[in-house]
Amino acid sequence: MMTKQSKRTTIDGHRLHPESLMMSYGYVPALSEGAIKCPIFQTSTFVFQTAEEGKAFFELAYGLRHPREGEEIGLIYSRLNNPDLEILEDRLTLWDQSEAAAVFASGMAAITTTLLTFLRPGDVIVHSEPVYGGTDYLLKHVLPSFGIRRFGFMSGVSPEQVEVQLRRAGLFDAVGMIYLETPANPTNALVDIAGFAALAKRMPRRVLTAVDNTFLGPLWQHPLAHGADLVLYSATKYIGGHSDVIAGVCLGSRELLAQVKGMRTIMGTMAGAHTGWLLLRSLETLKIRMETQQAGARRVADFLATHPKVARVYYLGHLESNDPQYHIYRRQCLGPGAMISFDLHGGEAEAFRFLNHLQLIHLAVSLGGTESLAEHPASMTHSDVDPEERIEFGIGPAMIRLSVGVEHPDDLIADLNQALRAV
Repeated sequence: MMTKQSKRTTIDGHRLHPESLMMSYGYVPALSEGAIKCPIFQTSTFVFQTAEEGKAFFELAYGLRHPREGEEIGLIYSRLNNPDLEILEDRLTLWDQSEAAAVFASGMAAITTTLLTFLRPGDVIVHSEPVYGGTDYLLKHVLPSFGIRRFGFMSGVSPEQVEVQLRRAGLFDAVGMIYLETPANPTNALVDIAGFAALAKRMPRRVLTAVDNTFLGPLWQHPLAHGADLVLYSATKYIGGHSDVIAGVCLGSRELLAQVKGMRTIMGTMAGAHTGWLLLRSLETLKIRMETQQAGARRVADFLATHPKVARVYYLGHLESNDPQYHIYRRQCLGPGAMISFDLHGGEAEAFRFLNHLQLIHLAVSLGGTESLAEHPASMTHSDVDPEERIEFGIGPAMIRLSVGVEHPDDLIADLNQALRAV
């Protein structure tokens, strides 16, 4: 499927932008009957031309030998590789400027497979808090059963403070990975990627820094540029963008992704061909969707910030220069994105009343789709987080999480305004 021509990134010395390359990078129409779009390769297995070719493909796929000059892994079986996923993975590297990518059946499949690739019994994973509810459960209830310990720290705690705490607890030498979710779901709290990547480099063993970039990426934040080793996404969200696909992504160096893909092959957590095709479609409009969503979110956040029934708005675009988070935002973010959380005056009853009166905005979990979605984190996406920890993280009974879609912001504000009148 690939040729050097299909991976051209310049024209006459001009470097092409990712949004332009999303239309063609990695794909040769002539190899697929001239189809302008990559077909869905809905097949489980691929035919070898000779037995010798099949042997060579497996040698490369399983790392039994190094590739010869110009030799690439051929198509074998769709649990190992598939043209839709290969082209998709090539295109996904462009936004984050990574060497390689791996696509998974879900965001949690990407996170779980990646963590199990690099962590071993006795290791400690240092992680920011809060994180998405599924990740929280994995860290606190699943990994311990494999002998992997965790050390959580609140967003806002500095790398230097975390280092002191780790040394006091006698855990510094046991750290196997630093895992950051920034901005945090659902509070939009930021974590200093460069600071924690530097902390990882000071540790006595090789410690990887992994970042869940779902809330801002791949447009508004590029963790690899700030020292992270791995970037993770729920591709269900902005990358998919249409609320019709479940997928995940891991990006990083070829060396690290070779290990991740090896684990993915054995665990069987890769995405299917149709998922890959849907995401290829979505990448073509990713930039215009995310720009439109961000522009609408600015207007919505400004409206909420002045409403008398709203106690607090959690939105990156409202950070002020006297807030320590502001300086992190200016360093590592390219925009505030389209995620807003806010607290109503009151509690769960007021939050539910508001949600039940929405007419244009949908009451549903997930985020990043073309339609605006609102949900109640304490009883929905973060319901499996310890209740006391939820309060500590700022996820209270009056909090609403809002994912702004591509609707006209005036219409969204009208809907929010009438729902707030019911509170």
